[in-house]
Amino acid sequence: MTGATGFVGGATMRQAIAAGWHVRALTRRPQPARDGVTWIAGALDDTGSLAEMATGSDVVMHIAGVVNVPTRAAFEVGNAWATANVIDAARTAGVTRFVHVSSLAAREPGLSDYGWSKERAEAAVTASGLDWTIVRPPAVFGPGDSEMLDLFRMARRGIALLPPRGRMSAIYVEDLARLLVALAADRSVSIGAIYEPDDGRPTGWSHRSFARAIGRAVGRSHVSTLAVPGAVLKAGGRIDRLVRRGRAKLTPDRARYIAHPYWVATAGAQPPADLWHPEHGTDDALAETVRWYRSKGWL
Repeated sequence: MTGATGFVGGATMRQAIAAGWHVRALTRRPQPARDGVTWIAGALDDTGSLAEMATGSDVVMHIAGVVNVPTRAAFEVGNAWATANVIDAARTAGVTRFVHVSSLAAREPGLSDYGWSKERAEAAVTASGLDWTIVRPPAVFGPGDSEMLDLFRMARRGIALLPPRGRMSAIYVEDLARLLVALAADRSVSIGAIYEPDDGRPTGWSHRSFARAIGRAVGRSHVSTLAVPGAVLKAGGRIDRLVRRGRAKLTPDRARYIAHPYWVATAGAQPPADLWHPEHGTDDALAETVRWYRSKGWL
């Protein structure tokens, strides 16, 4: 497994161990010993460590990737080339089952360097000759996530700055992790499939309705929302790049992605119901996320 030290990968590793799997997990930094895990020191550009990770495995799960780097070349290395390296390791080790975590952004490769690199990664997977499944999660939230934390903090204050008007899907990290573990065991219906799972809300959420759901979770009966125009958002990306350079969080590329008006999971692209369905209502999952944030002093 790649990405086991991250948000989605960490949740997936926990659920895999609970389901009885032994996980061989790639890590850049030393990790504490853990039952059910063999830590493999290495990186996505280290073919030796990838070979060690894949050897003796029944399935390779590629969850790691980059979401906010400064150049197209860096996206290519972190997503497209890295995926090709993991594929090569699986093939060399004789592992045929391959589960790849992509993004809804791969549907719009011309919109951002991130989406372009994720589409390139998907192309490598589909051409691999392996028994692959691709999962394109929408916005993922839950305990341990830092990407949505600012939205929770704004909602607590009763106001939320949002992207331009549009719609989005969301998924609780524990539900996504359970899907990935189910796919690791599946050798039939999911092979060759590209899934776009969500929380079960057929047309997704407007940005305003999702912000107000977060408001309810933090105990706010009303959250005032302000949609930031796309031009302002993109200008902010340029300014953040100038000010913080390589440490910029809102880059021009990320601004283009955020400003896109439709990130809703495609109807009919959900996994078969007998394989997986979301178990957590979004309001309950948001409330659990808030409890975790507060327990850690994040909120």
